[in-house]
Amino acid sequence: MKKKEIKLTKEEISKAVQESSLREAAETAGAAEERAQQESPLPEEANPETVREISLWDEVDGIAPPQENLPETGKTPVIPDADPKPEIVPVTITSSPPGTENNPKEDNPASKKARKKSKRRKEEKPPKRKMTKEQLKKYYKLMFLSDLKVMPFLLPSLIGVIMFYLAPFGVAIFYAFVDNPITKNFVGFQNIVSVFKNGSFRLGAMNTLKFSVMAVPLAVIISLLLALMLNHKIPFASQFRTSFLSPLVVPVASVVLVFQVLFNYNGVANLVVTFFGGDKIDWLKSVYAPYVVLLLFLWKNLGYNMILFLGALGNIPQDALEVAYLDTNNEWKIFWLIKIRYLSPTLLFATIISLINSFKVFREVYLLTGSYPFDSIYILQNYMNNMFDSMDYQKLSSAAIIMAIVMVVIIGGMYVAENRFGRDMEE
Repeated sequence: MKKKEIKLTKEEISKAVQESSLREAAETAGAAEERAQQESPLPEEANPETVREISLWDEVDGIAPPQENLPETGKTPVIPDADPKPEIVPVTITSSPPGTENNPKEDNPASKKARKKSKRRKEEKPPKRKMTKEQLKKYYKLMFLSDLKVMPFLLPSLIGVIMFYLAPFGVAIFYAFVDNPITKNFVGFQNIVSVFKNGSFRLGAMNTLKFSVMAVPLAVIISLLLALMLNHKIPFASQFRTSFLSPLVVPVASVVLVFQVLFNYNGVANLVVTFFGGDKIDWLKSVYAPYVVLLLFLWKNLGYNMILFLGALGNIPQDALEVAYLDTNNEWKIFWLIKIRYLSPTLLFATIISLINSFKVFREVYLLTGSYPFDSIYILQNYMNNMFDSMDYQKLSSAAIIMAIVMVVIIGGMYVAENRFGRDMEE
């Protein structure tokens, strides 16, 4: 079979390049093929495999096309004659010079220059605009006026906070530095020093600290484990969740009544102990009393923390978890490196709430044992309540200020730790 040579004129190639259209180039090549068939046959010694791409850069930038694949008989593209029907010349239009099709971004000087320019713009920080004194005054005036528009809505809550929180705390500070509310003689830190020397205050403070150290970590860790378990959709999850949320809607007196029935001297707990051959234990008047209060505290507070952690687990981005599971199947590693970082704000909030509730456990202790409980559960609030009954407002105010300072220091330290730990998540 004879092969025919296709010759493209410079005018035809230039026209196809200028219009930048594959369709126009194909039509031009088809017209050239038909003309070549009518004029002369293709030499037999031509190699049909020497077909090259026609690049836009060959004519636009004057770059010479590569010559190694061309036949010796000429420098024009060669295409075999199609059988049974003639094919259109395979002309490929490219927008990059030869040799740069694989990675044009790296080899194209224009793209390199553009990338350097954009990088330079990112590195250059815009100059800070300095405001004049008049502009600052106008700005603060507008901010003040915008705040005034919101004040009518905040005023009722603000009045309540001042009347029931700030004003009483200010009065307590005043009482802590005077001898009594009648004469009001300033005595400095004498009341605070006398409170530190009081044995009942030291006993209550130590028991409160021990209880908080035990209760707060357990409340946070157990509630987090329960939330992780419920997040995996275990059977009877709804009933399980209800059992932990029910103490939130039940009054404290009812919960305490249940624990009195359980841990009374003739209660259910001693029936179990005697069934296994043990002696009866006076749970609320022995060294075991803190553990009874701890169990009551956990049962009442686990449900709230569990709901907090369930909501936080639902807000973790699923794409981050999917990428982590592609990298490793170690659940502990995924929990520690991914989940715990997204849970850090909730961990802080749950820890603060649990700490505050551990300082407010006086209601349960008072309902269980009265004003003067066993020494192992005599807490700081028992001391403050007894000072209130004896109308010793100076010691009561001093103890309240000491307790407030300790709580502010602890909560402030937790905020600093959370900011350092969760900074990378915000970035």
